[in-house]
Amino acid sequence: MSNKGNTLGVGFIVKKSKGKDGGAPLYLRITVNGKRTELSMKTIIDVDKWDFGKGIYAGYSNEIKRLNTQLEQIKGHVIDCYHQLEARREVITIDAVKNLYLGVEKVEFTLMKLFDYHNEEMKETLRWGTLKNYYTTKKYFKRYLMKKFFVRDIPLFQLKYGFITGFEKYLKESDSIIPDRPCSHNTIMKHIERLKKVIHLAVQNEWLEKDPFTQFKPSFIKKEIAYLNELELDRVENKHFSISRLDYVRDLFVFSCYTGLSYSDVYALTKENIQLGIDGEKWIITNRIKNNQQVRVPLLPKSESIIKKYEGNIRNEITGKLLPVFTNQKMNSYLKEIADLCGIEKHLTFHVARHTFATTVTLNNGVPIETVSKLLGHRSVSTTQIYARVIDSKLSQDMRRLREVLPKRKLVND
Repeated sequence: MSNKGNTLGVGFIVKKSKGKDGGAPLYLRITVNGKRTELSMKTIIDVDKWDFGKGIYAGYSNEIKRLNTQLEQIKGHVIDCYHQLEARREVITIDAVKNLYLGVEKVEFTLMKLFDYHNEEMKETLRWGTLKNYYTTKKYFKRYLMKKFFVRDIPLFQLKYGFITGFEKYLKESDSIIPDRPCSHNTIMKHIERLKKVIHLAVQNEWLEKDPFTQFKPSFIKKEIAYLNELELDRVENKHFSISRLDYVRDLFVFSCYTGLSYSDVYALTKENIQLGIDGEKWIITNRIKNNQQVRVPLLPKSESIIKKYEGNIRNEITGKLLPVFTNQKMNSYLKEIADLCGIEKHLTFHVARHTFATTVTLNNGVPIETVSKLLGHRSVSTTQIYARVIDSKLSQDMRRLREVLPKRKLVND
């Protein structure tokens, strides 16, 4: 049978492969939208008394008629469950029909429960820094539901295209959860992108039949990558700080500028990560926390001197780390102070050091982009191409010098 795009099939099969001594188990087969499940009827029937073509008992005796009537009643019960789901305007799946037939308590799939399910499932896979963003996104959706619909949760089947665009509009017009940090366009798109990933999980599990994101494409505004040029990097390196914590944070930042390691990768370093490379010199050999890609970075003199500076540090002895690292939040807070004291107007975060390594330290000094890609732990060079604009900057500088060096030539027709 078929209705509103859904299809249902109900029948009985006898599995001779599981039988013996002329008997075999009987199964109820339910098929919904091309997907099927089989339920044991907990009975063994005589194979010779089964019509495999019609899927019923063979014969015309009163006993056979009674048994076939029971089969029809069971089929009718399944069909009735299917119609109940339709009447309640619920998403019809094979599991929904089966659970209703078996009398299993129905699980109401809602947006908030879906976020909880996602966060629980992914807590061993995603880094905390990533996972906590899903908790923030969930908070925004709770506020949106209360503001727009006056409810604390919403069934998944009610999620439509308009729900997404309405959420986008809400974020543009509402106050941010984080004080003094309003939601930018890209931040809003990030929240919607997280919803998209969570919804995809529901579609995969057949808790939601139609993906409301089929017509919605998050659009991000490309931002300039922040990095320090040679003068700015030199200013940070040589600045004297009377406050020890700033001196310490500056050292870690500079260490990243000359290794290209992210905050989480620096945090994870131990003495075991310092090994002799193919050239007999010291290298950092580790795996990126983000993608588990191996990174092999020769230790440049400045990064090696920072390691030596903090040898024997009490915090290193306690934690077993190569360098004593603050939380990323504290690091970025202190880096703002460092930027002010160094007269740098750029928004300085720890990740700016990784960008500085890719641009000012390597590409701008003629290191091939393929090598830079390996040093950064990118899976492909295409990811590294975002830094290639520095090459254009260097070309421009070189050509400017060339114009100054070359003698001015008169045109032939002058």
